[in-house]
Amino acid sequence: MEAASEPALIAHLKDTGYLPVSARPVAAGRRLNGGLLARRHRLSRAQLTLFTRELSRLIGAGVSLDRSLTILASVADGEVERRMITHLLEAIRGGGTFAGALESQGSPFSRLYISMVKAGEEGGALKIVLDRLADYLEKSRELRASIGAALIYPTILLVVSVLSLVLLLTLVVPQFQRMFDEAGAALPVPTQVVISISGWLQSYWWVLLVLIMVLVVAIPRILARPDAKLAWDRMWLSVGGIGPLIQKIEVSRFCRTLSTLLGNGVALLTALSIVREILGNRHLAQSVDSITESLKKGDTLSAPMLSAGVFPKLACHMVRVGEETGRLDAMLMDVADVYDGEVASSLRKMLSLLEPLLILTLGVLIAGIIFSILLALLSVNELAF
Repeated sequence: MEAASEPALIAHLKDTGYLPVSARPVAAGRRLNGGLLARRHRLSRAQLTLFTRELSRLIGAGVSLDRSLTILASVADGEVERRMITHLLEAIRGGGTFAGALESQGSPFSRLYISMVKAGEEGGALKIVLDRLADYLEKSRELRASIGAALIYPTILLVVSVLSLVLLLTLVVPQFQRMFDEAGAALPVPTQVVISISGWLQSYWWVLLVLIMVLVVAIPRILARPDAKLAWDRMWLSVGGIGPLIQKIEVSRFCRTLSTLLGNGVALLTALSIVREILGNRHLAQSVDSITESLKKGDTLSAPMLSAGVFPKLACHMVRVGEETGRLDAMLMDVADVYDGEVASSLRKMLSLLEPLLILTLGVLIAGIIFSILLALLSVNELAF
C-alpha cells in the first residue's frame, strides 16, 4: 500500500478492520509484489495489450476504475494476471493512484506505460490514454512478430545446414577413412583436409561445445557493461545491410513512442528521457542526450536530430515540418509508419537474398566433401589397377 508514513498506514489498516502486525517501507529497487512477475511468471505482450484494451472499454462504458479492475480480475484466465489485477485493486483501495499502483508492480508496466497513465489521470482522459496505449502496444507487437516470423525459415535452414555438415563429417567420412587406410594410398590434399576436420570433430567435439557455452554465458555479461554495449551497438550500425535496418527499426520506435507521449500531454523533455530508455541501440540512445541538452538551450527538436548524424535526413525534415505546422505528434507518427513500411520492405529483400545464399553455401560445402571423397576413391581405384 502507498501511504505518507508508517503511522498513517497503520491507522488506515485499523480503520478498514485489519489488525496490523508490522509495517515497513519497501527497500529501494524492490517491488510490492515480491517478485510476482518474475521472468517465468509475468504477463506476455499479448496479455498486456488485451488487459489495456478491455480496461479502456469498461471505463469508456462508464464503469469506475475500481469496478473495472474487479470485473477483469474475475474473468482473467491466468493466475498471474488475476493476482496482478488484485494487487492493483489493493493499491488503489489503499488510497493510491492508478499510476502509482502500476509502478509498484514493476514488470510488465514500463515507464512509458506508467507516464501515460499518470498524464491521463491528471487530465481526466484515462480512457483515451488507454486506447492509445493499446494501439501502441499492438503496433509494437506486430513489428516484433513480423521480424520474428521473417527469421524463422532462415534460422531453421541454418540449423539444418550445420547439422547436415556435422553428420557428414562425423558419421559418413569416417567410414571412407577406414577404407582409405586399408588401401594405403596417398590421398589427395582436399581429402586430407576433410579427414583432418572430421578427426578433429570426433576427438575434440567437447572443446567446441564448451566454447559455445562460454560464449553464451560470457557475451551477455560483457554486454552488461555500458562501454562494451555502446561499442557493440555502434559496430552493428556500421555493418552494411544490417546497420540501416537496425537504424530504421530504432527510428520507428523513437518516433512512435515520442508521438504517443506528446499526444497524451507528456512534456517533451520528459518524453525524451522515457524514449531514451526504450531504445535498444545504446549508440542511438546516447544521441538523445545531446538532443535533450540542445532543447534545454532553446533549440528545436529537428536541428539536433539532424546534427546527431544517426537519424535519417527524411525523418529530421518531416519532424521540422511537424514543428512548423504545430502537428509534431502527428508527424512523428507518420514518420514511424513510413519506417515501419521500409523495415518490412528491407526484411523481404534481405531474406530473398539470405535464403538462396544459405542454400548455395550448404550445397557448396556438401559438394566439396563429396568431391573430396570421390577424388580419393578414384585415386584408390587407379592404384588398384
